[in-house]
Amino acid sequence: MRLEGKVAIVTGGSGGIGAAIVSRFVREGASVTIVDTSEPSNRADAGTPWIEADIANPDVYGLIVRECLDRYGKLDVLVNNAGIQIREPFLEAKVESWNRIFAVNLKAPYFLAQRAALAMEKGGTIINIASVHDETPHRHNSIYCLTKAAMRMLTKSLALELAERGIRVNSISPGAIATNINRDVLSDEDSRRRLMAQIPLARIGVPEDIAGAAVFLASAESSYVTGATLYIDGGLLLH
Repeated sequence: MRLEGKVAIVTGGSGGIGAAIVSRFVREGASVTIVDTSEPSNRADAGTPWIEADIANPDVYGLIVRECLDRYGKLDVLVNNAGIQIREPFLEAKVESWNRIFAVNLKAPYFLAQRAALAMEKGGTIINIASVHDETPHRHNSIYCLTKAAMRMLTKSLALELAERGIRVNSISPGAIATNINRDVLSDEDSRRRLMAQIPLARIGVPEDIAGAAVFLASAESSYVTGATLYIDGGLLLH
């Protein structure tokens, strides 16, 4: 098992990509704490503790890390997976949407990483789940795209600053993955056909595609990898 003895926190771990990462980490031997606003569907199977928290609230960051340390005595891996998008045309975008999206998608990963890094006394790994939209824009999703582009620089900046503490920081940028966040697009026949035409591997990704990459980045197999962004998109960006 590639993560045997490791202790991890996964935000947004109740469903979709987060739940797949949690399940895969547990199968690989890790002890995982899930952080989410809703109870995990996979909690019983994984046997993992759940912290109910809205990570837009900065008061919870210290509590999350402290609870993990109290339970397991250490922290090795943080996966900043939680994220939201609010679809709005630019000319109709609201300040409230900006504040909410930035709070969840950028402020939380930044300051939770800070708290986690302070707790990683013997080194560790931080994995940021970004998006192919850190590279390419998405119509009516400009605020979301801005946060994901910023997360790519966040990954590089933290990798540079935390290397001296033995902490590696990398990001995963998924393409079209079948989750609730894009259910509407994937359920529409025309939208799905147009999307499939842009993916050279000719299939929609599944959360497990991301989970495998997360295991790699959390394990010793990637011990010389930091500051990198791994695009898992079936070749979508080749277009």
